[in-house]
Amino acid sequence: MAEAKTRAERIALKVRRKQRLVRVALGEEKADLVLKNADYINVFTNEICHGDIAVANGLVVGMGENYAGETEVDVSGKIVAPGFIDAHIHLESSLVSPAEFARAVVPHGTTTVITDPHEIANVCGMGGIDYMMAASEGLPVDVHFMLPSCVPATPFEESGATLSWRDINAYFDHPRVLGLAEMMNYPGILSGNRQTIEKIVVSQAHHKKIDGHAPGLSGKALNAYMSAGVYSDHECDTLENALEKLRKGQFIMIREGTAAQNLEALMPLLTEQYAHRCMFSTDDKHPADLMEKGHIDYIVRKAIALGADPITVIKVASHYAARYFLLNNKGAIAPGYLADFVVLDDLKDVNVHQVFKRGQCVFDADNGAQALVNRPDIDPDMAACVLNTCHLPPVTADKIALHDAPVIQMIPGQIVTQDGGRAAGVNAEADILKLAVCERHHNTGHVACCYVKGYGLKRGAVATSVAHDSHNIIACGVSDEDLLTAINGLREMGGGMIVAENGVIIARLPLPVAGLITDRPLQEVNAELEACKRAACDRGVHEGVDAFMNLSFLSLPVIPSLRLTTLGVFDALKQEFVR
Repeated sequence: MAEAKTRAERIALKVRRKQRLVRVALGEEKADLVLKNADYINVFTNEICHGDIAVANGLVVGMGENYAGETEVDVSGKIVAPGFIDAHIHLESSLVSPAEFARAVVPHGTTTVITDPHEIANVCGMGGIDYMMAASEGLPVDVHFMLPSCVPATPFEESGATLSWRDINAYFDHPRVLGLAEMMNYPGILSGNRQTIEKIVVSQAHHKKIDGHAPGLSGKALNAYMSAGVYSDHECDTLENALEKLRKGQFIMIREGTAAQNLEALMPLLTEQYAHRCMFSTDDKHPADLMEKGHIDYIVRKAIALGADPITVIKVASHYAARYFLLNNKGAIAPGYLADFVVLDDLKDVNVHQVFKRGQCVFDADNGAQALVNRPDIDPDMAACVLNTCHLPPVTADKIALHDAPVIQMIPGQIVTQDGGRAAGVNAEADILKLAVCERHHNTGHVACCYVKGYGLKRGAVATSVAHDSHNIIACGVSDEDLLTAINGLREMGGGMIVAENGVIIARLPLPVAGLITDRPLQEVNAELEACKRAACDRGVHEGVDAFMNLSFLSLPVIPSLRLTTLGVFDALKQEFVR
């Protein structure tokens, strides 16, 4: 009986709220907020309309007509657009906590992100997902989740956890979970691998979305991949591949992030014929990129500068992403929609003047204030699960001893690699360096080494615990002494990034949360990261090579061609280890 009464009370409260919305919409009561004299983008009719925008209980209740509000903001001469949505990002790529990420992106008009926490899940498993959910609760950016589909990314590496369909099944009922994240293991689908397809089946059983990750996949292989139930793709780097996927029914996430930029190649999609099946994604967004360029607003600005219709671009940045993810009360300025909107100076420079989240002003450029962000309280036991994650014995010289071994050839400006043949030792003058990957999750003592060409280091060593996707420790160096200094320095520090020379740590960035992120402010993190990059560049890392980002991808065995995991050199094309 008590439960029924509680349910009845909840319904009664919702009824009263609806009744108030009706009264405010009719003009019988004052709105909580009214944006006066607004020029706002109407995503339904592809035009800029004029009038007031009234908000009550966090929802838009009226637009166009004259309204009075408890708070009134004159936005004459500005453009009001729906809040921006990032359709696919790994928040961990920012190297900061969700709260600090929100503080960084709210001033750029972002009000919603869809994140795949597979980075922290590879280290901490379900505890990592729990942490990210708790750490992103109640922020001025709505953080929705796609559940990691490939932890680990392949069976050819050693991650901190392995997630089966049973592990992720319980999360599908969480209100912020929208589906299954990028299905990177398309070879598993094409081969009919049971464990891979089980995750798609369970996601569909919950009526959730399944995102894709299939660079270059086409023809019958693409047909098979999509037949398994994959709805979207963010890995299109050519117009030809994007059009094939569109024609076969996929949605395309146009990616413009730190590690990959595909906007210019896919600009023809931002037209009436294709745009309604597109949305914007950053995938990975590093601190300097966030601070210098911005977030989704940067993509909007760039697309308009490249000639796309501004209203179409705004719809791709908001409305179409909301429709794809079935966020039916987002992505438009209309009665019944959440009052998430961004006030822009104009549609050319796309400078953000104000940002409103559920009718509350969370950023105002005139006040010169940072975004209003309250850091969520996280259960201490939950927080403990993501700390102290470097579990490995001290690495000794015998573990990294190497003679004849394969060479991974880096390609300038790309994260794909080539087979560089073999080498018998380090030769810094010929740009042949030692590469090591050390297992850090289960204290196995596993260490694998090979050579790498194209990195450029002339002295010292560089190491990081951000090493996709299993996030073991990866290090590149000229001398064994400096390699051991950098690797063991990370072990003692609990993860992060290090540059060492002559047995001394020259620069460091501690990342205590899973060895991936920190709670410190973005500005501080960026300053230390840039100091680490400068230290690496001073020691010879090639111009055009990101000392840490490019290094971190050399261990990802789903990207062609050669990679190094804790188990050895792996050929991603042949799906086998190189002896």
